[in-house]
Amino acid sequence: MRLPRRVPWANISELDQLCSWVFMDESDLEAKQFAINRLSAWRAVTALPHALESTLSILTARLIDTFETSQNFSRLSLRQNYAVAIIRMVNGLVDPLQAGAYARSIASIAAQLGLPSWLVELRHAATHEDLPSLEMLREAARESMTWLLHNYFLPTINPSAPSRPSTATPLRPVAPLLKQYKTLLKLVTRDASLRKQNQPDIDAIMRDIERWLAEAKLAADFAADAYGWDTIDGNDVEQEDPREKWALGRLCDALIEKGALVSLSQKRRNLPSDEFIPPHSSLVLWTPLLAHTHTYHPTFPSVLTTRIVENLLYERPNTGFDMDVVSFEIDDSQNDPSYHLALAKWAAWVIKTYDNSQENGELSLRKNVIVLLASTLAPGKTEGVKKIEVMAALLGAVSSGFMELQKASDMLLSATHPLQSQGDLTVMNERLHSLISLDDESQKYINDPDSAPTISLPAQASDISGWRLLDHHGGWKSCPIGVYYPN
Repeated sequence: MRLPRRVPWANISELDQLCSWVFMDESDLEAKQFAINRLSAWRAVTALPHALESTLSILTARLIDTFETSQNFSRLSLRQNYAVAIIRMVNGLVDPLQAGAYARSIASIAAQLGLPSWLVELRHAATHEDLPSLEMLREAARESMTWLLHNYFLPTINPSAPSRPSTATPLRPVAPLLKQYKTLLKLVTRDASLRKQNQPDIDAIMRDIERWLAEAKLAADFAADAYGWDTIDGNDVEQEDPREKWALGRLCDALIEKGALVSLSQKRRNLPSDEFIPPHSSLVLWTPLLAHTHTYHPTFPSVLTTRIVENLLYERPNTGFDMDVVSFEIDDSQNDPSYHLALAKWAAWVIKTYDNSQENGELSLRKNVIVLLASTLAPGKTEGVKKIEVMAALLGAVSSGFMELQKASDMLLSATHPLQSQGDLTVMNERLHSLISLDDESQKYINDPDSAPTISLPAQASDISGWRLLDHHGGWKSCPIGVYYPN
């Protein structure tokens, strides 16, 4: 469970007041001093989010610039104050987003954040080259404060307000990378002598997919949290990152499209096999990528199995266009039984491969899938639901070998398919014949109940199957419906 984040303000009105002190009147130096004092007091109590740390550094540099210019203060010291504030702001925004396995350029991360590129260039110059001029640094400080206003203060104070049009770079599709990976793996699978020659290209594609995941984490729409504004305590590092889960979900959406994990050819999807697993040819192609992704993202198997089961349970809306995921083939996957069966086999294989039965307070992969399937296969809920046979097969494969899970699965499957044996049909036929034979005898007494002969019920009457006609000799009394007459 994700714990509540700690913030320095007691209520949002305090942050709103701070924002008005900083941005309301550019020439109100007293308000700027109030803002610096408030931020300093907050920092003495708890760690500040990076946006507020940057605001404090830039405000302090600007206030020193205003007060000391008339006193012939060293221009070099002013330039250094501005440069340090801007360098720390840019680094603090970019560094937390370098959490992937492979480093990305600062410029590409800044572009996704919508940070002006010239601020990144100024940061580079101030760090590795000559200090920029004081005039350029002042302009950079103004631009930085404007960016913080629109990307931190306003979204935090009023999250429901519409944001201004984003200048961030849109997320590129991952499908072309997967297609390129599939082409290379097919090549080296068919001719093992080409592996050494093409291995660098395969490694490069995997790095590109890892970089795409880092970009997707940054593109996740979680308001201020997407910029890493949260103040995270030391005991909070083990919490699940919603941005990573969202990015992995987008990758899994592309993987379960036709042409990726599931072959375009229906004949190759579900080859005859004693095990409920994908064909060997598909496993050879995709196992390296799945293993590589799991190495750097331990929650990947959970996200993948959940996406597959959700695809089986629910109809996905066909919008015809997706900014983030480009389908390998445009077709109607919802009415393709072989496609659903192939996906179910992949879910079973992922569970068998990566479920270590260590729950750590959460459901294991195996139990999580059973819970998801049980909500649909429960008695009374299967009417009108498609893909029942596929889900039943997946449930049986997942619970196989685990006594308790198998008992629960058998109960669900018996309720879903009540007539599974010839014995059940025989019992139902006997009951039907009993009802038909009684109907002929009782029909003539319905209009004249008093003329019915006395029926002596045997002591084992409760054991007789089917319906039977009772009369007043057997203790029956006529009465309005819903009224009880005691004997």
